[in-house]
Amino acid sequence: MRVYLPLTLPGLAEAYRAGEVGPAPLAARAVTPGLREWYLSGNEEELEYAALGRAALDSLRLIAADRDVPPRRVVLAVDVPDDLVRTDPDRALLTEALGEVTLTEAVPVARWAAAHVDSADAETDLVAAADALPAAEKGDPDARFVLEGTGDHELLWYAVQEIPALDS
Repeated sequence: MRVYLPLTLPGLAEAYRAGEVGPAPLAARAVTPGLREWYLSGNEEELEYAALGRAALDSLRLIAADRDVPPRRVVLAVDVPDDLVRTDPDRALLTEALGEVTLTEAVPVARWAAAHVDSADAETDLVAAADALPAAEKGDPDARFVLEGTGDHELLWYAVQEIPALDS
């Protein structure tokens, strides 16, 4: 199963040096039955993109919680056996929990597929979005508008062997 782990640049660098992302449990996003039900018309690629987008928002939450990290969203795509992935059926259809999964083991580099990272030119918008995040999550329309502005920045794809070259 393809799973998307939200990280920060320092978190990605640390995981690469350690040879794994962990320890478990690890909060992540994936194409879950709840996500499929929510996006009734989406094909597999669109569903994967939705899961990646939700992980990118989770990465923004990590940035908002630690303002010392570079303001660039990071999502690590990993491929893990299905039996390592847990979902909470009580949260499956909650809007904020769509695609939410928990990994029960650390994920070694050998299972990493790619890293998705914002370019440096997104940093100003990401700082504004991190500032607006609490109000946006309470429903403030102006803050939501700022948060939605992060959608103007596509995450860039990096092969696993390119991770050491990323700025941390």
